[in-house]
Amino acid sequence: MAHPPSDILVDKILLSALDGYPLTAYRYYASTVAKGNLIVAGATGVQQRFYRRFAEYAVSRGFNVLTLDYRGVGESRPATLKGFEMSYLDWAYQDLAAAVAMLGRESLPIYWVGHSFGGHAIGLLPNHHRLSACYSFGSGAGWSGWMPKHEARKVRLLWNFILPLIVKWKGYMAWSMLGMGDDLPRGVYQDWRRWCRFPHYYFDDPEMQHVVDLYASVTTRCRFVTSEDDPWAPPRSRDAFVKGYRNALLEVGDLEPPVSGSIGHMGYFRAGAEHFWDECLRWLTARTDQGLMPVQAVREAHAARSLGRT
Repeated sequence: MAHPPSDILVDKILLSALDGYPLTAYRYYASTVAKGNLIVAGATGVQQRFYRRFAEYAVSRGFNVLTLDYRGVGESRPATLKGFEMSYLDWAYQDLAAAVAMLGRESLPIYWVGHSFGGHAIGLLPNHHRLSACYSFGSGAGWSGWMPKHEARKVRLLWNFILPLIVKWKGYMAWSMLGMGDDLPRGVYQDWRRWCRFPHYYFDDPEMQHVVDLYASVTTRCRFVTSEDDPWAPPRSRDAFVKGYRNALLEVGDLEPPVSGSIGHMGYFRAGAEHFWDECLRWLTARTDQGLMPVQAVREAHAARSLGRT
């Protein structure tokens, strides 16, 4: 991982997932009194080092930041992915949930910034009620029918022909061979491929109906933004997915790409996206400051119902 600027304090830590799997994470610390702890929940097949620039920017704006590599990815990858067993949703159920649990032992509010899968993961967390506010970029339903026609053709070719051959040959999803991301375990490939067949992702999967109730339990303030030129998660794909957050205090927004450039699916966190980061960080703190008590009241009522007290 590249070294941060000398004026930013960062620690490499070993984070134990809820099931004990060892994860590599980095904590970045604000030099002044922190406004909160911020978790960066990355996209599928994207190592945490990709979010370093955003993490450093958030630190300069007064946040402590935690990034992590999910199991099977980056610095949390085993010696070989061949034979490595896991479910796609372990990244939320076990890995990101452990990050929330760790930060929940501190007194600061916990903020969430997600990218693609990172926006999906909120509804899968067993402890999402600990989050004060969530902001996600480029999260969509994954179905090729929501994508531009040229991208849809490419995605169908990948899922139906190219990737099955690669996985059969290598024993895992050797995505790096195509220059599209980090290699992924077979279990991630199998789950992802199946859910991308449905217009509303796993909400339409008969074997995944339990997630409907999981997402319905989310009452956190959430904002989902996506670029109009995001080929994998255009606005209509995002809208198809976020319907699952039916009880969250939900907002959506569309980002217009620059006239002389593009945002795509990865540009949210590249150099030049600082104006998006400013809006994100302002939104997170403003929504917490203005609406913490109403949201907390909703959470307490939900917790009481769960315990059978009301």
